[in-house]
Amino acid sequence: MEINIKKLNENAIIPTRGTEDSAGYDLYACLEEENISINPGESVMIKFGISVEIPKGYFGAIFARSGMAAKRNLRPANCTAVIDSDYRGELMLPLYNDSKVVQVIENKDRVAQMVIMPYLNVTFNEVDKLSETDRDQGGFGSTGTK
Repeated sequence: MEINIKKLNENAIIPTRGTEDSAGYDLYACLEEENISINPGESVMIKFGISVEIPKGYFGAIFARSGMAAKRNLRPANCTAVIDSDYRGELMLPLYNDSKVVQVIENKDRVAQMVIMPYLNVTFNEVDKLSETDRDQGGFGSTGTK
């Protein structure tokens, strides 16, 4: 699949994959300054300097990069961002600092990853009763915790 991408800033970096079989495409910070500090418990909007044309029937899901999350406690503030196929604005992400120290994001750091995924277009039918299952309304550990 080919996806059209537009650089909105000459310093922007086109998303890349770490390996041939990586599902996620790394997104690079495209900052107006050299770096941005994120205080503990704070979110800061990180721009990527690009816009994309995702085909109809697909969306871009932006996830944390595992290294950033595990080693620096940085993650998307909304956990997973959704880029709809009809959105043509700049890709950006609120990055949240879960750590107890100030984290610095430098220009061109890989800060998140985007996976292009299909979705189903559904119609919701309001009914008075849903079909029954063995599980029924059990949730939050109802099938066990180990």
